[in-house]
Amino acid sequence: MILTVTLNPSLDRAVAIESLVRGEVLRVAPAHLDPGGKGVNVSRALLANGVPSRAVIPCGGPEGEQLVRLLAAEGVPMIAVPIAGRTRSNITLAEPDGTITKINEPGPALSGAELKAVVEVVLSAAGSADWAVVCGSIPPSLPVEEFSELCSRLIDAGVPLAVDTSGPALVAAAAAGASLIKPNREELAQATGRAVNSTEDVVSAAQQLRALGAKAVLASLGAEGAVLVDADGVVTGIAPVAEPRSNVGAGDALLAGFLAGGTAGAEALAEGLAWAAAAVSLPGSRMPRPGDLRRDHVHIHHRPDLVRQLLTRD
Repeated sequence: MILTVTLNPSLDRAVAIESLVRGEVLRVAPAHLDPGGKGVNVSRALLANGVPSRAVIPCGGPEGEQLVRLLAAEGVPMIAVPIAGRTRSNITLAEPDGTITKINEPGPALSGAELKAVVEVVLSAAGSADWAVVCGSIPPSLPVEEFSELCSRLIDAGVPLAVDTSGPALVAAAAAGASLIKPNREELAQATGRAVNSTEDVVSAAQQLRALGAKAVLASLGAEGAVLVDADGVVTGIAPVAEPRSNVGAGDALLAGFLAGGTAGAEALAEGLAWAAAAVSLPGSRMPRPGDLRRDHVHIHHRPDLVRQLLTRD
């Protein structure tokens, strides 16, 4: 069983628009409303593919109640820790050419007592877990030192830990000795303070995080695939998508597939890429099911071209 922890979950509403024009009234197609948050998405993806998972979420207000109902409707086993604040709502605007605009709320603050309750629940549930996965942004009030302590306590309990977050929290997870961290290109650059413009830059940044203590780094690069850097070396891969519909949750699907595919090596990377590509082909933040996966579209490179330049971002 894989335990996921989402300290800042959300309701995710995705709408399709013809084009984003400031100051205009936009007509949209019916919206997709999904339970959101990186760890929540990892659990949803795992469960959709027959891999046992359980989600821990702090939630509050009417939005929190709706989040619990949506997860229950999908059959997601969960532990909902009540908080006084209101669970956040996020909006994704999707244009026909694949352009995605995200509007994300910061989320509620957690009191000291609420954070303690969440940590106690996580440590208790982790005893029966094969992996603990801590994902997403941390609440505005949470000091990075306390996030680091949560990571350390899970590792000390003997639970392999995967972390997908950003900024100082990502660095703290690496320094705590997480078994796996999953940054994207921007998060790699932010965490290491270096430009990431080529595959070689990705590998160098990943090695910098491994030097801090992370055992493995799975770097997601969007349409340009992913790079796995661990003690065995470097493996890259890509899974082209002919008709992308939404990249929301694609990184979460990548991590879920990687864990389901064996948690290490080229086979796990290939499975993760198949799940991520399937997620990109689906609307909103829907997670792929077995029938959505196209493993034959995945290309793995054991001897990657390190000088390959990454596409320039806008």
